Amino acid sequence: MKSIRVVFARSYSKASIISRNKKPNPLLSNSTLTSDRKSSHHPTTPARTRFAPSPTGFLHLGSLRTALYNYLLAKNTGGQFLLRIEDTDRTRLVETAEENIYSTLKWCGLMIDEGPNEGGPYGPYRQSERREIYKKYADLLLERGLAYKCYCSKERLLELRESAKKLKPPTNVTYDRKCLTSQHERDEHEYVIRFKSPEKYDQFEDVLHGTLNLQPQYNQQDRRYDDFVIVKADGMPTYHFANVVDDHLMKITHVVRGEEWLPSTPKHIALYKAFGWRAPKFIHIPLLTSLQDKKLSKRSGDLNIYSLKEKGVLPEALVNFVALFGWAPVRENPGESVSEVMDLQEIVSQFSIDHLTKGNAKVSDSKLNYLNKEHFLRKLNRPEEFNKLVESYYPVFTEFTHGKYNKEYFTKVVKIVGPHIGSMSEIEQNHMYIFQEVAYSKDKIPSEHTIEIISQVVNDEALEFNSLFKRIMKDSEITRKEIFTSLRFAITGGSSGLSVHEYLELVGEQEFRNRLQQALDFLN
Repeated sequence: MKSIRVVFARSYSKASIISRNKKPNPLLSNSTLTSDRKSSHHPTTPARTRFAPSPTGFLHLGSLRTALYNYLLAKNTGGQFLLRIEDTDRTRLVETAEENIYSTLKWCGLMIDEGPNEGGPYGPYRQSERREIYKKYADLLLERGLAYKCYCSKERLLELRESAKKLKPPTNVTYDRKCLTSQHERDEHEYVIRFKSPEKYDQFEDVLHGTLNLQPQYNQQDRRYDDFVIVKADGMPTYHFANVVDDHLMKITHVVRGEEWLPSTPKHIALYKAFGWRAPKFIHIPLLTSLQDKKLSKRSGDLNIYSLKEKGVLPEALVNFVALFGWAPVRENPGESVSEVMDLQEIVSQFSIDHLTKGNAKVSDSKLNYLNKEHFLRKLNRPEEFNKLVESYYPVFTEFTHGKYNKEYFTKVVKIVGPHIGSMSEIEQNHMYIFQEVAYSKDKIPSEHTIEIISQVVNDEALEFNSLFKRIMKDSEITRKEIFTSLRFAITGGSSGLSVHEYLELVGEQEFRNRLQQALDFLN
């Protein structure tokens, strides 16, 4: 529970956290999970899950992980995956953010069953279009005396917050319920609606963390209340209110979201109870951190998904990478080898919430690079996927080669260069010598004598490398390694990766002879 305690440190006392679960064994890694758990929390009936992003920016790794886990749970159980746009904060909306959400999910293969564009029986699926629905349920709480109108000014609320900090002990809830008992204002004045919170929040069950009992810290001499706002002055709902109403009306069975929402869950449970509704199952997944165990943010590693796409990361690799942030395929038997390289359908078939882990998930670039190369190699060996790969990247190839080469040649390049790279973007980054004159460098100069001898032999006979090497080594004291180094310098300028045979197959015999001469000219 260590990571949870850190999350709650500003809002809840350590003593308020209770869990029936044992601490996870730090020696047990994700990849050593086995299937011998005594009880299962994984649903046996179709789950309805939702991804509910706010369109205030582009999707990042953390939000993609939330979407993916909701998708996996729904699809593994034969259920539905919903997209709901939480756009009630009108001041922070980014014009192209919703388009980015759709584009990213589609690129990653996460198909939406119900949403703003897809429709569905429980729409509309944009919160800004559900204002009258929220009003109906807010009025219901007002009628029952479970909510009340608050007319306090921003200045007064700020004074209450500041005074709460100075109390001993300080309290992290600040409102004094003045507007619950006072009738000093009239309804035509601007107001917000507050929920009348219970004296004590109910403990609740989290599938991953067990039983949790999270209570605010009060100062009993100057009692304040956790009467949070459910409807803002502009008539729009807050997140706490809208997500509860929507999840109930949309028949959501499981809510998978980040651990940072755990402190808010008692509020949500209280709202469900006030309406007499059954709450969904909650699954709060761990934070994403760097290898130095620092929380990822937009400024430190939580990358915009499309920036990864532009770097040549394959969607299959990215989905595989993100799926392993707190989950791993199960081993049926201890010691059994299990591959972590999986496409989306393979992950869906193996996914279970029983195999989620509590510890923070560390984001490693090297792991992403490894998975990207593995998925790239898979595509090279699957004709249909290989052809799609060529089709998708050919326009980029045409652009950086200025239309000099046709698709047939590009296909040949991918077949030969492909096994040596981890992404299509590496063709442009590391192998431009294939398409343009070699940029020789003095830093990589091999033996001029060796190149001269190679050039003489090449000009005397047809290119057959085995006999070529034998003759050179017989007639001189040059080693096989020196020959290869010199040839690589002549053909590529010194770039490593491909074999000399592969270089020759790509550039052709005449171009090979030309480059030998160009290398000699450079050396002279």
